[in-house]
Amino acid sequence: MATLLHIDSSARTGGSDEHRFGSHSRRLTRRFVKTWSECRPADRVIYRDVSADCPAPVTGRWIHAAFTKAEDREPWMREVLAESDRLVDELLSADIILVGVPMYNFGAPAQFKAYIDNIVRVGRTFGFDKNRSGAPYWPMVPPGRTLVLLSSRGDFGYGPGGRLEAQNHVEPGIKTPFAYIGITDVHSIAIEFDEFADERLLTSIDLAESQVDELAGRLNVRVGQGQAELGKGV
Repeated sequence: MATLLHIDSSARTGGSDEHRFGSHSRRLTRRFVKTWSECRPADRVIYRDVSADCPAPVTGRWIHAAFTKAEDREPWMREVLAESDRLVDELLSADIILVGVPMYNFGAPAQFKAYIDNIVRVGRTFGFDKNRSGAPYWPMVPPGRTLVLLSSRGDFGYGPGGRLEAQNHVEPGIKTPFAYIGITDVHSIAIEFDEFADERLLTSIDLAESQVDELAGRLNVRVGQGQAELGKGV
């Protein structure tokens, strides 16, 4: 049995397939989960909506607590880090991390940035030793996890080689911290043309949905093969 961690971050409620002003990213993540669960109904799905329940932003007390050795932490430090610990535990339990993250002013929503700040944790998801030879930082998340980013954009051309690629700080701004903690297998799909609300948007939605179905199916097969190899002791 695999674990899928499903995170939504759009400020819009519901999917764009439900009502006119619904979220495209929620539409895509829900479709991915449906396709995934149809193939693997026994898998565990953890759901977190960081827009409805935003993680607390990092504070000076949080930093003080996080950079204090676990054995030296005072009760208030453990309390400050309790939410972060829960988020890290969820992340570490997952095989697939599925994130719906629309573009807001060229970057990810603030709620998802708060999530990232809570799961990039010294001693838990990355290590630090100033006396270590070479790089003083290293990733601590065990290998084998996959990150799926499903996004939406008002304009078009933000993908690789597109006219606005340099202005896209969504995927790059998420891939970098996740790679820092050890998650480098990343797949991304996006709906564009939202502000145009014409046939170009409908075409982009159709393409993104077909890509989501294909990706979910492909990752299903890969996870199944990996579990089969583990069962054989490979």
